[in-house]
Formats: sequence, C-alpha cells, structure tokens
Amino acid sequence: MSKKNNTDKLLIFALGGVGEIGKNMYCIQYSNDIVVVDAGLKFPEEEMLGIDVVIPDISYLLENRDKVRAILITHGHEDHIGGLPYVLKQLNVPIYGTKLTLGLIENKLKEAGLLGDTKRHLINESSELTLGTIKASFFRTNHSIPDSVGVCLETPEGLVVHTGDFKFDHTPVNEQFADLQKMAAIGSRGVLALLSDSTNAERPGYTPSESNIGKEFESLFRSAKQRVVVATFASNVHRIQQVINAAAETRRKMTVIGRSMVNVVSIASELGYLTIPEGMLIEPEEVNKLPADRVVILSTGSQGEPMSALTRMARSTHRKVDILPGDTVIIAATPIPGNEKYVGRTVDELMRLGASVIYGPGSVSGVHVSGHGSQEELKLMLNLMRPEYFIPIHGEYRMLRHHGLLAEAVGIPKENIFLLDNGDTVEIQNGSARKAGKIPAGNVLIDGLGVGDVGNIVLRDRKLLSQDGILVVVVTLSKQDGTIMSGPDIISRGFVYVRESEGLLEEANRIVTNTLHKLMNENVNEWASLKTNVKDALGRFLYEQTRRRPMILPIIMEV
Repeated sequence: MSKKNNTDKLLIFALGGVGEIGKNMYCIQYSNDIVVVDAGLKFPEEEMLGIDVVIPDISYLLENRDKVRAILITHGHEDHIGGLPYVLKQLNVPIYGTKLTLGLIENKLKEAGLLGDTKRHLINESSELTLGTIKASFFRTNHSIPDSVGVCLETPEGLVVHTGDFKFDHTPVNEQFADLQKMAAIGSRGVLALLSDSTNAERPGYTPSESNIGKEFESLFRSAKQRVVVATFASNVHRIQQVINAAAETRRKMTVIGRSMVNVVSIASELGYLTIPEGMLIEPEEVNKLPADRVVILSTGSQGEPMSALTRMARSTHRKVDILPGDTVIIAATPIPGNEKYVGRTVDELMRLGASVIYGPGSVSGVHVSGHGSQEELKLMLNLMRPEYFIPIHGEYRMLRHHGLLAEAVGIPKENIFLLDNGDTVEIQNGSARKAGKIPAGNVLIDGLGVGDVGNIVLRDRKLLSQDGILVVVVTLSKQDGTIMSGPDIISRGFVYVRESEGLLEEANRIVTNTLHKLMNENVNEWASLKTNVKDALGRFLYEQTRRRPMILPIIMEV
C-alpha cells in the first residue's frame, strides 16, 4: 500500500480533542490536500469566567484554506459539530455527514444564518468520496446517538482510520449494528495508522448495552406513584426512545422541556429516528391537568447546568412546571468531570422539594450506560484494524496513556504508538512515521458574539475582579500648573463596603494625593508615569492593610 521513495509526506495532527474532553478536530494532510474530521466545541472550565464555549484554533487551516477539501463529521454530538458555525464563517468548505447528523447541523447553521451559504452532502456507511489525493469511505459504529460512523481515508502512503466515538453494542436500541465485517475487511487491507476513541480506556471489561436501560425505566415508571421527570443528554436519541417506550408501556403522556431537547426530539422524529405514539406528546401547560401518575416530563439538565430546565424546576423558577412532593426524578447520565458539584447541588434542591431522586453512575442507578467502549472493546477495535501505527484520541492524557498500554498488550510496538498534544504532528513518509514539529493549536474563547477577543489577559483581569474587586481613583489636574483641581475620588466595587471602611479610604485618598504632589514637584507629568506610581503606592498600602490585591484603575483628567 505504501509508496516507496515518495517525496510527499502524510501529516496527521489534532487541533482539538487529544489530552482533553471535547472540541474534537483532526486533520489528515497529504501534499496539497487536507481533510478535516469533526469540528466540535467544549464547555468552559471553571476558571474561564464569563466564557460561553471553547472552539479549536483553526489558524493553520485558514493559512492553508486552498488545501482544505472537506470536513467529515462522524456523528451529531456537540463536541463534534458544535464548532461548525464558528469555523464555517471563516472557512466555508463542504461538509459531509449522515442523515441525522446533517439534520442537527442544519439546525445550528440556520440559527447562525449560514444555511444558505454552506455546501452540505449526505453520506452513509456505503459512501465513497474522492477529496484530491485522499479517498474517504465510512463504516457503521454504535454510539449513544444514531447514524454514527467511522472514517477510512485512503492516502498514497496507506490507510488512515478514524473510529469516531464508538462502543460495540450487540443489542442496539435502533438495530443499527456495528459493521464488524467491514472493519475486519479494512484491517485485512492493511491499516497504516489508527486514530481511536480513548474515553473509557481506564474502564475494564465491556460497556453494557443501551437496551438494558429500557427495562429499568419501565420498572421505575410503574412503581412511581406520581409524575416522573427524566433528565438526560438531549442528543442521546436512543435514551429518549426508551423513555418514550416506557411511557407508552405504562400509559403515561409525555411533555418535553428545554430548548435543546425540544429541538432534538423535533428533528429526530421528523427524520424517522424517534417513534412517538400518536397522542402521547402534550404541551407543558397540560401537565397539571392530568393525573400525576399519568405524566412523564423529559428534560434537559442532567449536568446541573444553571439555566437548564431541571435546575430551574429544582429552584422553583421554571415558568411552566414545578416539582411536587412525591415526584420521581431520574437523572439518566453520569456527570462530566468537573460537573459533579452542580449535579449534587441540583439533587439536594430536588430532595428539599420532596422529590425522590435516582442518580449516580450506571452501575448504581441502572439508568445510564456509556456510549463509549471499555477496554475489551478498544482491544477488539485494535485487533480488527491491526494498524502499523496507533494514535489514541478523544480523552485526557491519562486516558490516552491507558489506551497506549492496551495497544502494547495486543502487540503494537511501543515505538509505533504516538501520544500527542493538540498541535503535535505525526509525519509519515515511505511507510516510516515520526513525531514532527508543532503547528498552532489552542483554545479560541467565545463570549457572547465575540470570537477569540477574550484571551489570557482578559481572563486574568476577570479572575482578579472576582477575587478582590476593583478600586477606581478619579483625579482632575490643572493643565496650566499641574495642581489637583478635584479629587482624588475613590470608588470601590467588590473590594470593601464604603460606609464601613471610611478610615481606610480616607488614608488611601491621602496616599494618592501625596504621591501626585511628590511627582509634580519632581516635574513628572506623563500620564503613564503618574498612573503607574499611583497604582504602586496604593496597591502596597491596601495589601498591608487588607491582604487583598484589588484591581486599581486610576483615571486622570486635565482641564
């Protein structure tokens, strides 16, 4: 398969999705052709104050925009499609995705006003594409959303396989079985490099089937004496179908609340991925008109997100639905790392309202299984593909490391396993691979309508403001002789309460006045010098008195 004595190189690199959970974006470049797999986002970490979402830095793709042939999407989860509206505004290239995936993408593009400008192409597991010197084909996988595929890219150097997110579910809810025969056939052709999902690389054994959840839902619905509220990921269409099935079996009506849940149920049912019995769906306003034991509420908020429907119900601030004593709330998801305290807070608030809450890992509650394969499934994928080189993706570094150890266990030489960071490149030429240089890769922060205009300095300022507050010092100087005409006036926000700190602020005022007089006597009249000296003198004094470092903002005016 490999081309000997070829001067062109195959480059494989990630702009997001290695060493982290989310914002997946992987690039395969051969000569003048770049194919991108996925364009996701991730939600901000705790220290990213005020940030809405985080997307990959695509500056390398923008510099090489004439080489980018397509973006291939493996499935419709936010961490794989959420970055598209931001990416396509700068890099309008064709997108290829399966039916449900394109349906979810089109909804996003419509909201962003990009639907008419974007070339979208429907694919399935049998599709074959020619993208310059790279040919793409696909194979069906199991995941927690229908229409998930892996990607096989045929390059002049050899086959590069990207698994997408996957598990091996032998009894899938929608009867879309993973295509093991096709995976084995790809493996028999000889795979040069495999990029494989590492999310559950630390978990031994196998991930249970999604179909196990249905029986548990039905049992809980039957035993619930009043209303049942189910919170899960909006994109987990299989889980939503099992809630619908359990509601039908127990003769309950169902309402859907939460914007993303309403969108997904609408798109998935329209495209035929959800089967909802006629007359089952009711409006949220109708919930209180029906007997309590005849209602199911399907909701967003399984991660304790502050503005989600479940959180607002828990705080009694939802406009249409209240939690009543005796209601059963099922949180059918495991907290994403970092969200545990938000979920815990929501559970506490629900219990204060008298609800019975079922939550916790799947093995505890029986109402959640992962959409990602555990160690034995990851080994199976490695054995089906038998790659020459292996690059673990999708996960934090410890997960990539565990996946690398699994690859060693099934016989892949340690020197052929590449653990990457975003921006690291693997260069393959004439069948030989090595870790090459780095390309620009990092986080682009989205705050409201601003894309990338909030950087580390702005975040540092926000952190400082959130910790110690701000002190604004306003002084008016005479243009003629440089004397103080008014002020200094000191305004405190988030630092000290003015009425209880008059002595401290009077002393601060005196220090500013003395500092300005001293500088003027020395004929220092540059604004930058005046501001710096005021900040330094006042900062030292406030730290000595309070052990706090507020942001000090001197405003000096001349009249």
